[in-house]
Amino acid sequence: MSGELDEAKGKVKQAAGDLTDDRDLKNEGKLDEASGKAKGALDDVKEKAEDVVDAIRDKFKRD
Repeated sequence: MSGELDEAKGKVKQAAGDLTDDRDLKNEGKLDEASGKAKGALDDVKEKAEDVVDAIRDKFKRD
């Protein structure tokens, strides 16, 4: 969830930077958006790893 929030915050900052011709704010927004995407990707990897671990545990419990 925090990744999505960072992405949205970044997009808002970029838009505000465009409207005010503030390159620093626009760049900060790009950084926030990239950070949000990275957090989202890490969350996906973590979730998939947890699924694999759960599947392995289930297999050993059945045997």
